[in-house]
Amino acid sequence: MSRAGKHPVKLKDGVSAVIADGVLTVKGPKGEIKVSLDTKHAGLVDVAVEADQVVVTPKDAEDKTSRAMWGTMARNVRAAVEGITDGFKKEMYMKGVGYKASVNGNKLVLVAGYSHDVVMDIPEGLTVKMGETPTEFTISGIDKCLVGQFADKVHKVRKADPYKGKGIFYKGERIRRKEGKKK
Repeated sequence: MSRAGKHPVKLKDGVSAVIADGVLTVKGPKGEIKVSLDTKHAGLVDVAVEADQVVVTPKDAEDKTSRAMWGTMARNVRAAVEGITDGFKKEMYMKGVGYKASVNGNKLVLVAGYSHDVVMDIPEGLTVKMGETPTEFTISGIDKCLVGQFADKVHKVRKADPYKGKGIFYKGERIRRKEGKKK
């Protein structure tokens, strides 16, 4: 086990945390994130705000599910604190003839080799910034889960092709190229 829950989550300068009605609200310079403490498994842990840190403890240290949720809840709280102080981002790029992306208001327009442009609504709380070329863009926001989900949705528009090496990629993603048919 990772023992992620053993370490309390430190609150940086300018960050405050409050527990009310089964919800942990973390406020900071980039905004506010709410972490629900009333989910089915979240009831297996206790969350307390002490001075400049948030402490997560399991209700039953011998129960396997309780110990698992201890680490999960600690990581969720840590992600909320990191999101409102530094934020999260996913850098992506497109590779292929004629592939490009653009941002029009709150819509991301992808030209990805289809007969039509793929238009996606950018969720509230996220920003998409174009890079140096029209094939590079960055998805950023304060909610780690929301950033990852939207980046995955964009990634699935045109998954990386192992034969031709084209598609939509995360920065640093490596695909294993395959050899095509031989004549």
